[in-house]
Amino acid sequence: DLHSLRRRQRQMCIRDRLRAGDTIVVGGKEKPIVTKVRAVLLPKPLDEIRDPRERFTPVEEVHAAAGVKIVASELDDALAGSPIYVIPEGVNVNEVVKTVIEEVERVKIKTDKIGVIIKADALGSLEAIAESLSRHNVPIRIADVGDVCKRDVFEASVVKDKDEAYGVILAFNVKILPDAEEEAKSKGVPIFKSVVIYSLLEDYINWMKELREARIRREFESLIKPGKIRIIPGYVFRRSKPAIVGVEVLAGRIKPKYRLLRIDGTEIGTIMQIQDKGKNIHEATAGMEVAISIDKAMIGRHIKEGDILYVRVPEEHARILMEKFQDRLTPDEIEVIKELKEIMREKVPLWGA
Repeated sequence: DLHSLRRRQRQMCIRDRLRAGDTIVVGGKEKPIVTKVRAVLLPKPLDEIRDPRERFTPVEEVHAAAGVKIVASELDDALAGSPIYVIPEGVNVNEVVKTVIEEVERVKIKTDKIGVIIKADALGSLEAIAESLSRHNVPIRIADVGDVCKRDVFEASVVKDKDEAYGVILAFNVKILPDAEEEAKSKGVPIFKSVVIYSLLEDYINWMKELREARIRREFESLIKPGKIRIIPGYVFRRSKPAIVGVEVLAGRIKPKYRLLRIDGTEIGTIMQIQDKGKNIHEATAGMEVAISIDKAMIGRHIKEGDILYVRVPEEHARILMEKFQDRLTPDEIEVIKELKEIMREKVPLWGA
């Protein structure tokens, strides 16, 4: 854990100076790199830089804190942002290697859970992005340093099949390799890319919110909403096949294909069309007076002028509306659902229980 890691660091007594000839351990893309420093180069002051080939001055030794260039073998796979340890005499190299592995693995993430893929240019960037996502309760599947490759797209596509909101790649200050870009387009995997962490996270979080809002809207729209109407006396235009009457929408809404109930719970037919001033409309809401056609209903036998009718809301739809979408319902729609529950309990005692 982090406590034992820090304890080992104190025990190793790592020096605060670096010299040519020192053995160092640095984090690598695959594993820690153990190598010997060939040269230590200090950058020249800006006013002394003339020839690009002479930007650095070789020195024997530097102390903390100094920005330097290290010349050593096997550093091609060095991990940006990883720790560098100088090994003093008497310190076990394997202990330092273990410490570096733990420090790198503490930042890197690789799991099988549903979550986003993060690729960044350095460990520090990776850690900052991961911490910010954690504050937004966004899970992470993979967090690693390096360019976005085809394997990253595959991992994101696996997540996308289970949860579209997390099937994405967040790329901070790294390249998108050509085969990865092509694969992302074919699989529909979004890649968010930026050189500013704030912008990267803001773009993704806003996109995720819009996606979820659209999903919630689709679910809400798929549900049959409550409605309550009254047949206006004197406005019976046709008695059957189909019955055509003028109605006032007292509460909620009505739509074509909505089934209608009498106040005693008897189903009398389905709305076929709704017309307002001679034009077909897809919905009528509270306060509107419109003409509707009802199949299977016969005026005078099944319903009569002045009758109150309700939209037949399936029990499951009523439950979801009240539990999940009550904040999207108007007070009159909530009241209609309560009335409908009482009506249906007369016919089906367990309805709405």
